Amino acid sequence: MENAPIIIQALVAPLAIGGISAVLGALITITDKIVNNYGDLVIDINNGKRKLDIKGGAPMLQTLAESGIFVPSACGGRGSCGACKVKVKSDVGPHLPTEIPYLEKEEIEQNVRLSCQIKVKDNVEIEIPEALFNVQEFDGVIERILDVTHDIKEVYVKLPEGKEISFSCGQYGQIEVPPYGKVRSPTQRAYSMSSPPSDRNHLEFLVRLVPGGIVTSYVHEHLQEGQRMKVIAPFGEFGVKDTGATMICVAGGSGMAPFKAIFQHMIETGEIESREVWYFFGARTKADMFYLEWLNELDEKYEAFHFVPALSEPQEEDEWTGPTGLITEVLASYLTDKIDRSRPLEGYLCGSPGMLDACMAVMRKFEMSEDNIYFDKFA
Repeated sequence: MENAPIIIQALVAPLAIGGISAVLGALITITDKIVNNYGDLVIDINNGKRKLDIKGGAPMLQTLAESGIFVPSACGGRGSCGACKVKVKSDVGPHLPTEIPYLEKEEIEQNVRLSCQIKVKDNVEIEIPEALFNVQEFDGVIERILDVTHDIKEVYVKLPEGKEISFSCGQYGQIEVPPYGKVRSPTQRAYSMSSPPSDRNHLEFLVRLVPGGIVTSYVHEHLQEGQRMKVIAPFGEFGVKDTGATMICVAGGSGMAPFKAIFQHMIETGEIESREVWYFFGARTKADMFYLEWLNELDEKYEAFHFVPALSEPQEEDEWTGPTGLITEVLASYLTDKIDRSRPLEGYLCGSPGMLDACMAVMRKFEMSEDNIYFDKFA
């Protein structure tokens, strides 16, 4: 135990420094608000399409949200996702070190900024996609929670009375959970909608438990039916192109969400009867598979729809008779001799960055153009 004091110092010192830093950060924020009164300012959006009269001093992401303009932010404004990009046409200072890792060289040259990292201290002109004007904040109620696997929950949210949402298959929403445990502030994360656009009074999400994830842990351990939940939607541009090309769809885990919405919509419109679809879904074991009965029924009912589930590590008790191996291996084998490659092909992918990169490599190998590969990447 002779080294105990040294060990204690080694443990305590970083904690003390972290605590001091947090206190200093809070003091700086408070001082900035008191000393630097930026007054009444104007944000000009898209050359006068919208003009917001605002109070200066807060981050742009927060300021826009308070005025009903919601810029996507998968991390809830913590500067760790790089999603909340806006083009700033005014001088708001140089790019910050916290922004640069998330910006391409061309974006930096065009003065694209992370709206969560810059404060509004003067009148400012910005450009954003006009689709963001349609994003709304809903105070929904959890109508249903279902366990679809051991680590994925289906969450069905009823929108407030008199409120409707208009969105496209493949888009996503940001759900917000309240403070809990050691989490001191509301936290938002992005999830694809798994409900079809025809259901304008509800939104459905598939939430997979990520160890240590603030929002996923809350959903899996605390969320109850009848509880209120804030949802901001719709965001995103992932979706089916109206070309008639054969759709090569690949997903794993909660990447099922946009495809559930897409296939439901195709059933409703009748497109599933004429447009060829190959849906590859990869899982580790059968316990990680879900919606099998529904998807197999679609495969049997519609000649143009093909469902290909595969297990990478099937267990003896799974009694699995379907394809085995990584989903990329199965995809490659089907592209080799089962899918008609003389017809135009489009790729639709949803899953982890690693899975998507591997799938894109396979598709490129079979001469599928990257311009015809669309994806929704989960970090």
